[in-house]
Amino acid sequence: MSTTLRDLLVAERENEASPPPFPGPSTRYFVSGDISDEEDSTNTSPLFSSDEEQSPENLKKVTAPAASLLDLKLNENLDKEELKKSSEFITLEPATIVDKSFQESEPSYSSVNEVLKTTEKSSFSSDLKCKQLSEVSSDLEIEPVTLTDLTKEPSASLEKLIAKSVEKCEEKGEATVPEESTVITSREVVGGRIPEKDEATVTVQSNVCVSDNAKSTALKQCPSVGVKLDVLDLNISQRLNGGGLLMSPESCTMVDEAWERLNKSYVYFKGKPVGTLAAMDTSADALNYNQVSNSISCDFEVLVFVRDFVPTGLACLMKEPPEPEIVRNFLLKTLHLQGLEKRVDNFTLGEGVLPASFKVLYDSDLEKETLLVDFGASAIGRVAPVDSGFWWIILLRSYIKRTRDYALLDRPEVQNGMKLILKLCLSDGFDTFPTLLCADGCSMIDRRMGIYGYPIEIQALFYFALRCAKQMLKPELDGKEFIERIEKRITALSYHIQTYYWLDFTQLNNIYRYKTEEYSHTAVNKFNVIPESIPDWVFDFMPLRGGYLIGNVSPARMDFRWFLVGNCVAILSSLVTPAQATAIMDLVEERWEDLIGEMPLKITYPALEGHEWRLVTGFDPKNTRWSYHNGGSWPMLLWLLSAACIKVGRPQIAKRAIELAEQRLSKDGWPEYYDGKTGRYVGKQARKYQTWSIAGYLVAKMMVENPSNLLMISLEEDKKSAKSRLTRSNSTSF
Repeated sequence: MSTTLRDLLVAERENEASPPPFPGPSTRYFVSGDISDEEDSTNTSPLFSSDEEQSPENLKKVTAPAASLLDLKLNENLDKEELKKSSEFITLEPATIVDKSFQESEPSYSSVNEVLKTTEKSSFSSDLKCKQLSEVSSDLEIEPVTLTDLTKEPSASLEKLIAKSVEKCEEKGEATVPEESTVITSREVVGGRIPEKDEATVTVQSNVCVSDNAKSTALKQCPSVGVKLDVLDLNISQRLNGGGLLMSPESCTMVDEAWERLNKSYVYFKGKPVGTLAAMDTSADALNYNQVSNSISCDFEVLVFVRDFVPTGLACLMKEPPEPEIVRNFLLKTLHLQGLEKRVDNFTLGEGVLPASFKVLYDSDLEKETLLVDFGASAIGRVAPVDSGFWWIILLRSYIKRTRDYALLDRPEVQNGMKLILKLCLSDGFDTFPTLLCADGCSMIDRRMGIYGYPIEIQALFYFALRCAKQMLKPELDGKEFIERIEKRITALSYHIQTYYWLDFTQLNNIYRYKTEEYSHTAVNKFNVIPESIPDWVFDFMPLRGGYLIGNVSPARMDFRWFLVGNCVAILSSLVTPAQATAIMDLVEERWEDLIGEMPLKITYPALEGHEWRLVTGFDPKNTRWSYHNGGSWPMLLWLLSAACIKVGRPQIAKRAIELAEQRLSKDGWPEYYDGKTGRYVGKQARKYQTWSIAGYLVAKMMVENPSNLLMISLEEDKKSAKSRLTRSNSTSF
């Protein structure tokens, strides 16, 4: 039976009593554990500026006149025949708001408004944008307020534009359809029905949208997972869109499917979402979920990776309206785990180390849930994750910037958690460089791949986390001392990376002509790099226009490989200069076939082969050439590339990469990675329905459609550090 207009109105009125889905600073969530979630709802922070105009309550006030007109018109047409076609809805697109709450200086890249103009001119079709409500009724016509209207009249408020649209419809004797009246619910509808009320806690998220061919019983339901694993099927006969209406498989969009699958990957602990499963692949061995523990008596064991959750957290924050609860719970739960004792064999790790992952164990007999945390003892190679703490600080900033939950930021345990992470990184040692010394396998590339030393991914994340922490730390107690140490470190670190890690055609030619065995402070070849160690592929790979940050620099060693994560994070954190950021985008365009290929994006280029592969990876069967971390293509990286492209003012690169991924990603089952020199084949050990592949696509899509989302994950150039930057003398100039 098709959905009627009466049903829409009745459902809307039933949901009016529900609390708004967007939790402001006064909203309270209670996460189980030793950390209390009590907070001061009236607390404000001088670090951030308030933005009341973006609150959902103000938007409701704006759409109130349109809602009244709709009620008058709908009352006359409630008894008309049911709609024969499924409705598509028009939404009011938000104006781009350049938020300076975290901004330390004037922007040095193309502004967000300039990027908006570029994206408006493009013909990029969006799955997230809703079309006009057509053929709903012969008596209803809608005059939408679009993003173009807002950019044409930047001084006009959203309220004035909506009022103008309402007045035009009143003159014609027509009714207008407000956003709240057309969208039944902003949350994912469970089992094809509308929930009457948001529950305070949710233990099991049921799923009855099952195909006729799905198996009825295969796995036992786990309260810690948001969906029954045995009923997850790509060929679902009826799907749900963001507004809660049943959709046919033909009309279901890729974005709708992505949100549906992302919501089903939620992991719950004591009724609260605290993370997401790594993958929902039921065709392969249960590597990431539903594992039966050998050491602890339990029925289910669901695994949450800390770094893997970051794209999911950003997707929930960028969603309209946002869903920050899971992000908040994740931040607090991992912070609580940081305080646990960390031992590997007989050695105790540093107090500030964050876990690589944690497991939710469920015992159905005792009806008890427990957490099992891993700080690297269970990881491949037994290496602690250096990047987990950095990603935690970066995600915390994004959460505060989106929700303005200053009470969470001001809590002593949150401030202390940041200081513990920084204490590990800023401690004195024997280092002569400002970069951070790391072991192999300590980041996203968690297997032996020759990144030991000073890998660019860790250095870029280190710099990003330092700048985020500088904005969020309170100067009270020892906070002022940490801020001063951060300022000194980021000045030295930015100079070191921009000078010694940068490679373009001119710099490559200089290194090629290096003299060796130079001593004293007048040495040009400071790291005593032997020119004969430059690999042959670099000379062909380096274009005349473009450049990039190489993978590693240490005494007598330069790793000339391209690493996408390090270069994109360096752009987002402004670790590189604006000219260098532009050159990195030039390189991506010039070497599109090598770095993007048929499926975005190469995590590293080129692949290790032959004797070099045997020597560096130790005959790793998973990291064979052009596979996994050794030159594999990872769709998850779309969000990093898109953010970097938008910041540099080149959104067309992101658009092209997204369109390329859309051709196969959903059809192939959202795999973790692709193999082959051009990324043509699904990875030989890739899990299907990988959560961060889904989340990375959604974040990339939302940033391209609304570039203001970039403010959550980007920093402008630190003018203070740039002014105090050291300069080379003529004797040491490259």
